[in-house]
Amino acid sequence: MSQTIETQLLVIGGGPGGYVAGIRAGQLGIQTIVVEGAHQGGTCLNIGCIPSKALIHAAEEFARVAAFAAGESPLGITVHKPALDLSKTVAWKDGIVKRLTQGVGALLKKNGARLVKGWAEIVDGKTVDVAGAADDGGTLRIKCEHLLLATGSVPVELPFLPFGGKVVSSTEALSPDELPKKLVVVGGGYIGLELGTVYRKLGCEVTVVEAQDRILPAYDAELTQPVAKHLKASGVELLLGHSVLGLTDGGALRVRDGGGKELEIDADRILVAVGRRPKTDGFNLESLRLDMAGKAVKIDDQCRTSMRNVWAIGDVAGEPMLAHRAMAQGETVAEIVSGKKRRFVPAAIPAVCFTDPEVVVVGLSPDEAKAQGVEVRTALFPFAANGRAMTLESSDGFVRVVARAGDHRILGWQAVGVAVSELSIAFVQSIEMGATLEDVAGTIHPHPTLGEAVQEAALRALGHALHI
Repeated sequence: MSQTIETQLLVIGGGPGGYVAGIRAGQLGIQTIVVEGAHQGGTCLNIGCIPSKALIHAAEEFARVAAFAAGESPLGITVHKPALDLSKTVAWKDGIVKRLTQGVGALLKKNGARLVKGWAEIVDGKTVDVAGAADDGGTLRIKCEHLLLATGSVPVELPFLPFGGKVVSSTEALSPDELPKKLVVVGGGYIGLELGTVYRKLGCEVTVVEAQDRILPAYDAELTQPVAKHLKASGVELLLGHSVLGLTDGGALRVRDGGGKELEIDADRILVAVGRRPKTDGFNLESLRLDMAGKAVKIDDQCRTSMRNVWAIGDVAGEPMLAHRAMAQGETVAEIVSGKKRRFVPAAIPAVCFTDPEVVVVGLSPDEAKAQGVEVRTALFPFAANGRAMTLESSDGFVRVVARAGDHRILGWQAVGVAVSELSIAFVQSIEMGATLEDVAGTIHPHPTLGEAVQEAALRALGHALHI
């Protein structure tokens, strides 16, 4: 049997973009249904940014205690040899995920949006079927005025290294039953490096294989050098400029260097982290014949697709695949549907790598500004000259500012160092508000904090840094 209901806004996908759209639409009095096949919260809350940051924290704590036990701490702290109960660590991580995902459901309900559990199949631009979601267990047909696609993304699978057995994606790597003696990470981007660092700090041998000649190839070399330094110091083996060929009959990973020489790497587990792709299959999206931008759904600056009243947000709409971008787009669509005039044209979207040390990129880098023909002033302030960084035993890294030469308008920030993710809001806010170097340099920053490096970078760009 089937059941038919109607709504103003129907959201396919309950991840960061979808659930925020549902919450905001509910606040605006729009009748809204959010359909989610797995768990509300999507990849980010369940198998992405939240569980990975939980494991990063656990690994850092374990590594710190292990250093104390080895007598390597200059703080004068010594402890007995630490032990790890992996099942308890994973359970703690899962507990955080559970609380957050339950919170999403509660927020949707609080704001009047209905959550429907089940896998959506598109019938047309105004109709979706959800098998098993009807009151009698049959198919629930939902008719809508507006259809919002928020289906997210999935890990890219290499055809010559398919997932299964010892070859895993980030999903499986976040919930290990046991730690491998040796892990090989295919891909030197932020996902591979974050998880590779976790496993190394937990005591595993880790090798990272990257086809480019350096890690984090999307960022400039100066910014990523401290990360490479820390990886090598921690014992992570970096095979840069190496391409992956597949597995041998014995299960070893075959790779080839830039000179054509092949080698085999034994591993108990192989994590493939070469990127993510928009999830556009499995729910009959092709029936809408939407305009596409490569593998992503093409949208305009209001998140509209090529079909009237069909919208797309987040990873399914392509890069940058960031949860906070999806959230902002979800809020935008909800407000447009309610009758407000909105466009999604942010001045900058921050990107953060939770590596060791962390990396933040907001706006234009010096090279990107040069490529656009913009004459800039740029300055770097090292954390080696920052008192707070010294007290945190992490003075590697820096804050760098990029400003237009003519009027000193800030165009970009980059930072690498301990906890620089917490500086990212100051970076993006300065760009969004059109701040100048003088605005930041003239703002009193509390001492001692890492944020002083932000002010000092602006001061240095103006020619009068105080502490270097």
